[in-house]
Amino acid sequence: QVQLVESGGGLVQPGGSLRLSCAASGSEFAIYLMGWYRQAPGKQRELVAQITTFGSPNYANSVRNRFTISRDNAKNTVYLQMDSLNAEDTAVYYCFARLYSDPSYNYWGQGTQVTVSS
Repeated sequence: QVQLVESGGGLVQPGGSLRLSCAASGSEFAIYLMGWYRQAPGKQRELVAQITTFGSPNYANSVRNRFTISRDNAKNTVYLQMDSLNAEDTAVYYCFARLYSDPSYNYWGQGTQVTVSS
């Protein structure tokens, strides 16, 4: 089992920034992929960004050049720096992780609310 604990969500004005963190624990197996999905009211959950153990990032087109994902492998922690936020970024953000031992299965965090509003 993998436990994922997120932090850093909140309310921010348009154009502002937030940084999300997600710490993984409980797994004796190595985590190869970590990242973030988000789900806005009435919409499907969508991938925001993900990063491999080797630091290769992948971003959704809607957040590229505004969001930056990074990872501290020693701490099993992934970060999402979100800049130039706008109302369309309002959603619940979910951290996920996949193990080398079972790369088809996503472990999920509990979600953290990000609200962009003036």
